[in-house]
Amino acid sequence: MKTFIDLSHTIEDGLITYKGLPAPVICDFWSREESKAWYDGETSFQIGKIEMVANTGTYLDTPFHRYEEGKDLSEIQVGQTAYLESVLVHIPYQQTLSINKTSFENLDLKGKALLIHTGWDENWKTDSYYTGNPFLTADAAEFLVNSGVKLVGIDSHNIDDTSGKTRPVHSILLKNEILIVEHLCNLAAIPENETFYFTATPPKVKGMGTFPVRAFAVIEK
Repeated sequence: MKTFIDLSHTIEDGLITYKGLPAPVICDFWSREESKAWYDGETSFQIGKIEMVANTGTYLDTPFHRYEEGKDLSEIQVGQTAYLESVLVHIPYQQTLSINKTSFENLDLKGKALLIHTGWDENWKTDSYYTGNPFLTADAAEFLVNSGVKLVGIDSHNIDDTSGKTRPVHSILLKNEILIVEHLCNLAAIPENETFYFTATPPKVKGMGTFPVRAFAVIEK
């Protein structure tokens, strides 16, 4: 028996994920009414159209997002994003915004996905979501590289401190081909001390470094 827990925000027309980036535009390319002229009876189809930046909703960062020579979406292997044995760490944002390496010491992270539950997703679709968010420190990123972690996900606006102009966590993790998933949600639904597997697989697009994913956890009983 398997339980699936959706960890993704819904992408909808007009959604703002990151202030300063345009919202997606979602509409019909071919409406049901238009399609009826091509088919018999009441047969009809809808073909949708979406225009959006890659950093929309819950999305995956690949090395190409930060480094020109880094691997893009088309070069990421399915095994890097699908059905990863995972570790969930609870670090409430009310407790701290700056998450350092002490939060991850003594964890077995080698070859696993690390998901960081801060609870910041409760601010989704509010002005509060975009500033003062919880983030990892550079020493935490270095520790995670040395731990052998495969992927790091967080339910925050950004894995880095956005108050300045440096992005050390992105730089450190992506340089070492450790993938990042930002804007997760619903991590509180994963039961405490439960073994689970995480998936956040994007489409295979050449020349792009980020893209929305349908992120979810699987618990097997």
